[in-house]
Amino acid sequence: MYNISYHKTDLNKYSFLITGGAGFIGSNLAEYLVKHNARKIRVLDNMSTGHMHNIQSYISNPSFEFIKGDIRDLDTCMTACNGIDYVLHQAALGSVPRSIVDPITTNEVNISGFVNMLVAVKDSGIKRMVYAASSSTYGDSPALPKLEDKIGNPLSPYAVTKYVNELYANVFARTYKMELIGLRYFNVFGPGQDPNGAYAAVIPKFVDHLLNHLSPVINGDGNHTRDFTFIENVVQANILAVFAGNPDAVNTVYNVAYGEQTSLNQLVQLLKKYLSVSDPSIEGIKVKYGPNREGDIQHSLASVEKAKKNLNYLPGFNFEEGLRIAVEWYKLNNRNR
Repeated sequence: MYNISYHKTDLNKYSFLITGGAGFIGSNLAEYLVKHNARKIRVLDNMSTGHMHNIQSYISNPSFEFIKGDIRDLDTCMTACNGIDYVLHQAALGSVPRSIVDPITTNEVNISGFVNMLVAVKDSGIKRMVYAASSSTYGDSPALPKLEDKIGNPLSPYAVTKYVNELYANVFARTYKMELIGLRYFNVFGPGQDPNGAYAAVIPKFVDHLLNHLSPVINGDGNHTRDFTFIENVVQANILAVFAGNPDAVNTVYNVAYGEQTSLNQLVQLLKKYLSVSDPSIEGIKVKYGPNREGDIQHSLASVEKAKKNLNYLPGFNFEEGLRIAVEWYKLNNRNR
């Protein structure tokens, strides 16, 4: 992927730090920067949810550097920011359910770690930081589509931490004259997303179940909806945010999504359709339904008009296009296990 260029300047002039760069989104950002010849790509990751195989192919690249470290340590953040022009801050402890089980660690990583990064960026004189915000910030707001300036009450500790990130970014931008942009991701998916672990995202988990002839388990009746967002659209938004020259584009937040609503029942039907082409028995696998998951929102649909206006964001992959690409990757990966 990433043969498409989302930048207009020569990346060989700039050095980038990607926190959480061994994770799903972070490693895709690293791939883009490596492919487009950035002068320096430094990844900081404590490997709690990241994987070395996500970045292994870049380790021998002279422009690539990996630091195993934790954003909860300020000295580590300062070291990682040394000599860097732009920061793509992806490091966080994701998952609503995990935050409900362990709110203390979620708070330490997502809030204390975020403040450490803000301080390190400020003290290092870095030009701009683009950080991963979250659609969970919309909380119990029933309004659709989701507009950046209309949020509700958070429904989980994770949602609280991501909203606090936005509040801190706003204060640091005003107090220290920093350039900070938050991207509220909506259910990101794509090739390489890990299907394993208790807190795996829904698409890789469902694909893994179906490929192995197990019943996917949907929490609730399956009618709740998500704005599933293909990874390449997310990479585009990050690169555009890094180089946005419009003064109105900076020190604010943006929805990063496609702007398309899909229910979990529809998701399963599409997965069965695509997977059964090579394994017809998958079409007959039944879905299991469980209780609603605590902290989940019922419906999600983003407006991406603000990002289109200020960042020139034009998501190139709708849900079904992205899902076909992801399914083919999982089929190949499953065969190679």
